[in-house]
Amino acid sequence: MGKEIVQPAIVNFATLDKLLALSRANSLWPMTFGLACCAIEMMAAGASRFDLARFGAEVFRPSPRQCDVMIVAGTISKKMAPAVATLYDQMPEPKWVIAMGNCAISGGPFVFEGQYGIIEGADKFLPVDIYIPGCPPRPEALIEGILELEEKITGYRRKSWPRVEAG
Repeated sequence: MGKEIVQPAIVNFATLDKLLALSRANSLWPMTFGLACCAIEMMAAGASRFDLARFGAEVFRPSPRQCDVMIVAGTISKKMAPAVATLYDQMPEPKWVIAMGNCAISGGPFVFEGQYGIIEGADKFLPVDIYIPGCPPRPEALIEGILELEEKITGYRRKSWPRVEAG
């Protein structure tokens, strides 16, 4: 009677998507960006003692246009929030946000009756993917957060290195 509608064959890109997710997860480029004392712990995580390079996230980039991870490390004042949002908007897709420390998660000790200058959490104006609690959180906690983000991107957890017993 009428024209037959021919459905195109469905193309499965699942393997390519998994490969792209694995590539993205193992080469995260965080932004060189810190708001308060948590930034010192973030710097320590990138130093030789904790060696964030083992997990592919050692290249802290100075420009938001070269980054795919924003680590909000510290207290966010209402004056600073528009600048943080602008930096987030300048990052290319796909992009992720890690809230590091109690101040970035909930305002920390600066939340009290009548306070007007502190934003009570980065998730009030940014889509936060990973929360790292602590005041300030240890560098190991940031590494765990990076591993959690890798797991979120790829869907599975990186296998741990085999233990070598001292003999």
